[in-house]
Amino acid sequence: MHRVLTAEDAKIASYLCYAEALLSGTTTIVDMWRCMDGSAEAAKQLGIRAVLVPYVAEHPDHNYFETLKSNEALINRWHQQANGRIQVWVGLEHLFYAEAHALKRIQSLCQDYQTGFHTHSNESQFDVQENLRRYGVRPIQTLEKLGLLDVPHTLLAHCVWADASEIKILKAHNVGVAHNPISNMKLASGAAPVNAMLEQGIAVGLGTDGEKENNNLDMFEEMKTASLLAKFSSLDAAALDAWSVCQMATSIGAKALGMQDQIGSLEVGKLADIIAVNIATPRMTPLVDEGRLFNLYSNLVHAVQGQDVVMTMVGGKVVAEHGKLLNADLQILIDEVNRVTPLLFKRRDAWMAQKGTAVNELHRDSLEETE
Repeated sequence: MHRVLTAEDAKIASYLCYAEALLSGTTTIVDMWRCMDGSAEAAKQLGIRAVLVPYVAEHPDHNYFETLKSNEALINRWHQQANGRIQVWVGLEHLFYAEAHALKRIQSLCQDYQTGFHTHSNESQFDVQENLRRYGVRPIQTLEKLGLLDVPHTLLAHCVWADASEIKILKAHNVGVAHNPISNMKLASGAAPVNAMLEQGIAVGLGTDGEKENNNLDMFEEMKTASLLAKFSSLDAAALDAWSVCQMATSIGAKALGMQDQIGSLEVGKLADIIAVNIATPRMTPLVDEGRLFNLYSNLVHAVQGQDVVMTMVGGKVVAEHGKLLNADLQILIDEVNRVTPLLFKRRDAWMAQKGTAVNELHRDSLEETE
C-alpha cells in the first residue's frame, strides 16, 4: 500500500481523519503518516492541533517510506506554523528501519531544530526478541544507548513489553508513552503495563494507532477500553480508575507530548482547548454532580461516545459544533475518500501482479486483517 500511495491519497486521508477527530472531541493529535504537506494543509484548514511525524525509514529494505531528508524539509516548511498549532517532529517507523548513520542523523535533527522524536517500541514479543538478537539488549535500552532518549523530547508508541528496567529508563529520560489499547488487542500484541508506568510518574497518553489497527478514531472508546484492559489483564477491578483515565486523555496526555505548559487543563495562561459533551442522553443518565455518589468521570470514561461531543474548540476557536465542521464540508471529504480508495487498491493489485504476488486472498470485507 505504501509503495503505491500518492500525495493526493495521503492528503485526502488526513482531511477525513482530522475531521473525525475533531467531531469526536479530540483537539490534539500526533500523526505518523506519509506525504505530510497535505496533512499540514488539512490541519491548518480544519483547525486541529497537530504534531506531524513523517513515517521515516532509512534502510535499503524499506525504501518506500519517507526519509530524513523529506522530514527535514517538512520541518522547514511547517514547524510552528498556523500560530504554533502545527509542530513537526522527527520520525522513525521502527528502530529496525534505520541504519547506524541515520540514527545519528535523527539526534542531530532533533537538536538542530529543538523538536521531538517519535517511534514505536516494545510493541510485540517479537520486537523484544529480535532486538535482543541484534543489539544484545532490550529495545528501550537500545534507544537509550543510541542517545535517542536524550533529544528535546521523545514519545514512544506502545511499550507493551517494557519491563521494570526499561520503565526506569523511561522515567529517567522523561519519555512520553502513547498507549493504544484497542490496537494492542486487535493485533494481539498484549496489555501494556500502564499502571506500573503511571506509578513511576511516566506520562502515558492515549492513542488510537490509526484506522487499520482500530477502525475509528473515537478517543472516548479508547478511554473506556484502556480502563477495561487494565482491569482485565491485572484481574483487579480497581485498576486504572476513571479519574486516572481522564487525566491520561487530558493533562497527562499533554505531558506525554511535552506540551503540559500549553494544553491539557483549563488554566489561566494556557491555550483554550475545550470540548462540550451532551449530558442529556440515556448514556449519561443518571448524572450525579456532587457528593459521594459523584459520577461524572465514570460516565465520561465508561458511557460517553464520540458522537456525544457537541462542540470542539482549539486555541479559543470553535472548529466543530453540533456534528458539523466549521471549516470544511464533511460529505465532500467522505466522497473524496470513496473516490480515491478503489484507485489505490487497483494500483496495489497491479504492483503485486507485476511482482508475481498472489492477491486474491487480500480482498476481504474490510481492512481489518491488514497490518
